[in-house]
Amino acid sequence: MSHHHLVSGPRHAILHQLPLILVGLAVLLVATMVAAVSLGAVAIPLETVWGVIAHHIFPGSVEVTWSPGRDNIVWEVRLPRVILGATIGASLALVGAALQAITRNQLADPHLLGISSGAALGAVVVLLHTGMFLGLATVPLFAFAGALVTTALVVFVANLSDATDASRLVLTGVAISFVVTSLGSLGIFLGDPRAAHTVIFWMLGGLGLSQWGQLPYPLLALLFCGCYLFANARNLNAMTLGDESATTLGIPARRFRMVVFVVCALLTGAAVAFAGVISFVGLMIPHIVRMVVGGDYRRVLPFSALVGAIFLVLADIAARIIIPPQDIPIGVITGLVGGIFFVALTRKRKPR
Repeated sequence: MSHHHLVSGPRHAILHQLPLILVGLAVLLVATMVAAVSLGAVAIPLETVWGVIAHHIFPGSVEVTWSPGRDNIVWEVRLPRVILGATIGASLALVGAALQAITRNQLADPHLLGISSGAALGAVVVLLHTGMFLGLATVPLFAFAGALVTTALVVFVANLSDATDASRLVLTGVAISFVVTSLGSLGIFLGDPRAAHTVIFWMLGGLGLSQWGQLPYPLLALLFCGCYLFANARNLNAMTLGDESATTLGIPARRFRMVVFVVCALLTGAAVAFAGVISFVGLMIPHIVRMVVGGDYRRVLPFSALVGAIFLVLADIAARIIIPPQDIPIGVITGLVGGIFFVALTRKRKPR
């Protein structure tokens, strides 16, 4: 049976328009990012935003009509923040999509598999106990190490109980996630109470600490890990059919699952390292995308990346303008939206 017979009328129409929709989403992402730079406690006109960006990229190309203060807000504060938001939104959505394929669990996301809590634990250790002994890179490095160690632990325990099948991997992840989260809470409890507020912001996620110097790390993680996932989109399709089918198609299912798991840990570690724990993006975005473009990962991955980026930039706009000049942690916004989405999803999926 060809794929076309599987596709119903309205979705069939959408599938023909996919390249156009992708271009549209890319344009929408740029527009959202520019709007996000312009909005905030101090609103800055769009022409000034474009002017500042042009002035920094091509010095002397535009006449400077704005104050140094505005230049600083646009170039040093908001632009790196918005780029970081888009990068992390795309990263988390890709991780969610990939994990949902290899675990064959629609509810898999970096949060549930303990990867985020491992990264958060690494950050807690630095912020409250060891101090920044490696300079600015300390928190990201430790968060990253925490994500990888937790991943290794999940894989190790899953192998111990011979649970490399998808469902057990999820259960192992959830169990280890609880343990690691408890350790993180213990770390906060034992740490210096005066420093605890920095950790709280960090545990709830936020883009307020972004700087140009840090952007290359999450961007490179997204580039390399994203390329790996895109290149393996067909294999991810095969994994959704189950290990036996994947093996029949010549894919070493267990090994491939572990590699994807590590790639996801790298992406999550990089995201959590610079923005804290942002929940629900990895769970929610791939779901929405699959409703529109179907289950083929050659489509699911690029669409998830773009929609995730747009969603997180929008969430960041909300985080900044709801109670200015306060910055609501972005994890609060994504958690609210994600929770409501989750309830809607469970209502839709009546038992068959």
